[in-house]
Amino acid sequence: MYKNFDFKKSLGQNFLIDDNVTEVIANSIDYKDDNLVIEIGPGSGVLSKKLLKRADRVILYEIDTRLNKILEKELSSFDNYEIIWDDFLYRDVKNDLVKYKYTNLYIVANLPYYITTPIISKLVLEKIPASEIVIMIQKEVANRLSANVGSKEYGQITVLLDYYFDIEKVIDVDRKCFYPIPNVDSAVIKMTRKEKLEKLTSFEHFDKLVKDSFRFKRKTIKNNLIDRYDLSIIQNVLEKYGFSLNSRGEDIPYYVFVDLSNELLK
Repeated sequence: MYKNFDFKKSLGQNFLIDDNVTEVIANSIDYKDDNLVIEIGPGSGVLSKKLLKRADRVILYEIDTRLNKILEKELSSFDNYEIIWDDFLYRDVKNDLVKYKYTNLYIVANLPYYITTPIISKLVLEKIPASEIVIMIQKEVANRLSANVGSKEYGQITVLLDYYFDIEKVIDVDRKCFYPIPNVDSAVIKMTRKEKLEKLTSFEHFDKLVKDSFRFKRKTIKNNLIDRYDLSIIQNVLEKYGFSLNSRGEDIPYYVFVDLSNELLK
């Protein structure tokens, strides 16, 4: 299939070729009735075929039009899909979804390292209404996104995503499961959107507070925030949850940051 295909490093093209892994990914979605699946970067369609067998309809976003013949051949036995030949990152996805009738939306993606953060930011900030997001990313990044409070991987991005999603790691994926073989291993994580979110006065303020709290990872909350926020308010909130100004950002759950942000804006 790939004999004459010119893989582009600039697009992070490493196609998943392990059938067991594609099965795990396709089965990790909790398909409910009247569903629509978005797949970002179908590549050669190996995972797409698994999704098309399970989903009511699938929208494939692919930036590389050279894959047209490969996808046409691989998906020839299906009629429940549409390919949008464009960069997902710059699409008005909500507008794309207008013509579809669905109750449950899911997103599946195999993301190159360089585009992971921009894509995840788009999914969150544009409020694309997917109830479940299953993504394969570099293992190191997956560990960070799914990290537990208090672990060394827990950081700013973990806090922000924890506000919106319950996150779990699905499977580690060895680099040999791809062609061509990349330089790093990967992992799949599942992000399930929370049905009810804590009240947040301003996401922008919350976002800035979290960033500032992790400005210097090994410094305490006090040292990171002393010149930017009212420490007396911060101390009162932290003590309510059993923390102190000497706690570090990595020790503090997302909901404490939510409370901190709200109290600082009163």
